[in-house]
Amino acid sequence: MGVVKSWLLSMNHTHPNTKHVFCSRSIPWSLICGFMLFGLGLISLLTGHLVSHVEWYSQRFVHRSFFSSQDGHAPIDIWESQYSKYYYGCKERGRNFSPAIHERMSNGYLLIAASGGLNQQRTGITDAVVVARILNATLVVPQLDHNSFWKDDSDFANIFDVNWFITYLAKDVTIVKRVPDKIMRSMEKPPYTMRVPRKSEPEYYLDQALPILLRRRVLQLTKFDYRLANDLDDELQKLRCRVNYHALRFTKPIRKLGQKIVMRMQKTASRYIAVHLRFEPDMLAFSGCYFGGGEKEKQELGEIRKRWTTLPDLSPDEERKRGKCPLTPHEVGLMLRALGFTNDTYLYVASGEIYGGDETMQPLKELFPNIYTKEMLVEEELKPFLSFSSRLAAIDYIVCEESNVFVANNNGNMAKILAGQRRYMGHKRTIRPNAKKLSALLMSRHEMDWDTFSGKMKACQRGFMGEPDEMKPGREFHEYPSACVCEKPFIDKLSEDGIHPPKLALRNMTEGADSETNSGNEENFELPKPSERT
Repeated sequence: MGVVKSWLLSMNHTHPNTKHVFCSRSIPWSLICGFMLFGLGLISLLTGHLVSHVEWYSQRFVHRSFFSSQDGHAPIDIWESQYSKYYYGCKERGRNFSPAIHERMSNGYLLIAASGGLNQQRTGITDAVVVARILNATLVVPQLDHNSFWKDDSDFANIFDVNWFITYLAKDVTIVKRVPDKIMRSMEKPPYTMRVPRKSEPEYYLDQALPILLRRRVLQLTKFDYRLANDLDDELQKLRCRVNYHALRFTKPIRKLGQKIVMRMQKTASRYIAVHLRFEPDMLAFSGCYFGGGEKEKQELGEIRKRWTTLPDLSPDEERKRGKCPLTPHEVGLMLRALGFTNDTYLYVASGEIYGGDETMQPLKELFPNIYTKEMLVEEELKPFLSFSSRLAAIDYIVCEESNVFVANNNGNMAKILAGQRRYMGHKRTIRPNAKKLSALLMSRHEMDWDTFSGKMKACQRGFMGEPDEMKPGREFHEYPSACVCEKPFIDKLSEDGIHPPKLALRNMTEGADSETNSGNEENFELPKPSERT
């Protein structure tokens, strides 16, 4: 920590050897921008139309120049993207999108057994709706996994608002809570069960699943997570967005408690960062990485690793070089400070049991003293949820989605789903460590001064800050919902004919929320001071 403290003391001083080098060109970009703006003004005068969006054009031009720059010196707003205002979430059905097939006219009933933890199951539920649409089937409310590592016996209705789910998607897919008793009694055999390959194309479902569904009337798909192809036509992709960002609304108790935490964070801090540390023992063991804890760590994580009998032997050093290891809490803190977040920034830590406990967290607390968790903010209200890991994860999800900045420490399911939703909600700042490049930088950090380290950190993180240009074709749709993020039209203001520009989509967590969600006597609540924490 000595090197870190000396770094922090020198953060406000410019290193004497620091130089800013810009690539020389025959024609400066500023001159080109000037000519463009002059040309636009001239066109406006000649045509008699006021070009009210010079800023729009200039920002879009700089937008491309900014991301193509390789010098790493262009400034970036660490709290929000200056380009996000040009995009909005779009999930509307197209004109040719036919209505949902009525239950009596459908090809049968589709049963879905989702797999994994909350967010892994969320991907399965989202894709289940799309598969039901492809098969012209009636979807039965999916069953959640009760036998995974998390051992949570919560059902769909314990986590998600099931009536809202059915009603919101009524125009897309017919959904029922159970197969009618009349159908079950008429069946000569139990429902046919099959597991489809991962990332299956729609044609696979039509060729392999549909004939069985037509013959048996009820078909069950098991272990249903990531069982649908990433690349679908835009109408089906937008259906994914309607499911994930709108139909999957949490139950009222979860929403109420999640929003209470958000309000308590916002009451003291005008803006806050949510960090999904993902530094639990099971995560570390599964990764096969080493985090500097000596033989004790190797033995403890090695024992946990035995739970997965099919895991291959991994080289910790090779995994770190490949960017497969999560950062330690200390390394997360160093990354954020190097990016420019000051030590008075408020952090909400979304995590389960931290491996190493307070000893592991102490370096992060020294970098950011204002650290809070759900246990600190709603200790009594949280007690009914403590036995249900998925409900606790849902509460964290709400607080992370509402945060000004979200930091994901790995590329797991929660990180992907939240990153996708934040992009859909207007490219809210989302930081994902570029672990492959950061591994070398963090290992050599003691060999450089703070200014050099900070500069290298900013360069490494370009392309990992949640900017709109990160949306590229072919990337995982749940993380990069490109079909559902549209560019705003040229006119931002109310036009003469009274037509408004598109609005940003409503937030999933608050859409249709009851008034009591934001009720309660919060005016007397104060966040506990660092010295008052246990």
